[in-house]
Amino acid sequence: MIELIPAIDLIDGKCVRLTKGDYGTKKVYADDPVAMAQEFEQLGFRRLHVVDLDGAKSRHVANDATLRSITSKTQLKVDFGGGVKSDEDLEKAFSAGASMVTVGSIAVTEPELYLMWLQKYGADHLILGADVRNGKVSINGWQEDSDVELTEFLTRYMQAGNINVLCTEISRDGMLQGPAIELYKSVMKVHPVCHLIASGGVSNLQDIIDLDQGGIPAVVFGKAIYEGRIDLNELLTLFPPETQEC
Repeated sequence: MIELIPAIDLIDGKCVRLTKGDYGTKKVYADDPVAMAQEFEQLGFRRLHVVDLDGAKSRHVANDATLRSITSKTQLKVDFGGGVKSDEDLEKAFSAGASMVTVGSIAVTEPELYLMWLQKYGADHLILGADVRNGKVSINGWQEDSDVELTEFLTRYMQAGNINVLCTEISRDGMLQGPAIELYKSVMKVHPVCHLIASGGVSNLQDIIDLDQGGIPAVVFGKAIYEGRIDLNELLTLFPPETQEC
């Protein structure tokens, strides 16, 4: 059964959402991310995806204090990403309570460093961030495109033991027009052992049902929650937390 992971994206310590990663489209949904995380926990969610958008833009972790507040005031398993560019950033995220850290840009620009982190921290604690635009991996908060093809990117790290992958189809992100299910199915076909976390485009309950039926292991979603497009009680009735991986 698909793992449900609500998202909190942070700018200036507030819960926001962007559209296609464009900072000019920022919309604030809540001033208190800790209260939002507690609400998710009370509903029954066991995991949370936290994105440091300030960090992604500035290229260093910036919202570790907010992360620490969330992890100290909930029992949620938090995966954290955004601005992780150095050993110091990685240590900062883990010391603030992150159970897992998502790394994307460094895996593109400094593959040997990422492989070292993978060996040091273990595959259970790192998530490979694969943010895709036109079939290629984007970096630095989606502000730059690389020439690295998604298939090549995933194959390299899967062969090194990297199982957890967060894949975002940037053109779908924040658009509420449905996830890139065929893209995710193609990834699972090539890498059936991958714990793929689908991200981008989820607009309603049916999208999550379709991802589950398509064999996608996990999904991150945020805007559909904040826009009131998904009844979370109905969602958790269909996909009870106790049946999900965590």
